[in-house]
Amino acid sequence: MLPDQVPPAIIETFQRQGALVDSAELTPSTPAADLPFGLSAPYWLELRDYDPVAIAAGLGKPMFILQGGRDYQVTVADDLVRRRTGLAGHPEADIRVYEADNHLFFPGAGPSTPAEHGTPQHVDPAVIADIAHWLSHGQG
Repeated sequence: MLPDQVPPAIIETFQRQGALVDSAELTPSTPAADLPFGLSAPYWLELRDYDPVAIAAGLGKPMFILQGGRDYQVTVADDLVRRRTGLAGHPEADIRVYEADNHLFFPGAGPSTPAEHGTPQHVDPAVIADIAHWLSHGQG
């Protein structure tokens, strides 16, 4: 189903469920049926406090963080800036951006779209080579 074919009632349901997840009205006893994807209220409440950058900063382990430059789900402008800032004092964090790649590390041109994810492709060879190199040099 294409986005312009989604019935308005489904969109309204997801909007209502998303608003509930973000609201102060969400409690551990909120029924899962009222929440996105039928996932439990405790799941959504825990996710509110989840800070992957803070967790990574506390690990004290080597990290190889890859970012697609064309990724619209985890973006260079927002997410990568947070990672670089949060891990700035951690020399064991190797962060690399692959400018032509989308979220799945498929290379392309122009803005990435959801349709691009449905097209069979190969992961950028540079990503594979860099992962192999990082692992083979005792980082992983």
